[in-house]
Amino acid sequence: VQLQASGGGLVQAGGSLRLSCVASGSIRRINDMGWYRQGPGKQRELVAFVTSGGSTHYLDSVKGRFTISRDNAKNTVYLQMDSLKPEDTAIYYCNCDIQSQYTLRTYWGQGTQVTVSS
Repeated sequence: VQLQASGGGLVQAGGSLRLSCVASGSIRRINDMGWYRQGPGKQRELVAFVTSGGSTHYLDSVKGRFTISRDNAKNTVYLQMDSLKPEDTAIYYCNCDIQSQYTLRTYWGQGTQVTVSS
């Protein structure tokens, strides 16, 4: 099983980006899907996650600006980021709990850089 994240880049404050993360491999079921981020000199933090039932949870500082969604048919999770701020600058990692043929475990994507200029 692999996770491939994409969609990062450089954007001005107030702009938008959409991150995508596709899971591939021997997948039977995907439970929670989410996004973490790690800014310069900071610890990794949970930004948002969506359960298999569609319930969502957000970091307080991104509520109302970010939207997480998933497409189960495509094994993909998205993070729509609007009204971006310089403090959103970080490497963003997708994170999924996946039931494969043999195991249930958490997988991480490779990270995608988001840079917001002021």
